Amino acid sequence: MSALTCRSGCAACCIAPSISSLNKAAGVPCQHLDAALRCRLFGQPERPACCSGLQPSLEMCGENREQALTWLENLENLTRPGC
Repeated sequence: MSALTCRSGCAACCIAPSISSLNKAAGVPCQHLDAALRCRLFGQPERPACCSGLQPSLEMCGENREQALTWLENLENLTRPGC
């Protein structure tokens, strides 16, 4: 079984969840995304550990970008403090 790779033009994981170390709110595109929805910090030491540790999976990424956004939005809502 081959490892799942990131879907070109998706960036769901850079949009849907909040990223506290970057002061990024949920649902807002990360400030480090370029016009092609690629991370400008990828491979750089300043990239947050929560980002570099996240690996694509069928469960998270689904069959398309919309499914990935929905799954990550739901996870964000379920793990929000006070829920």
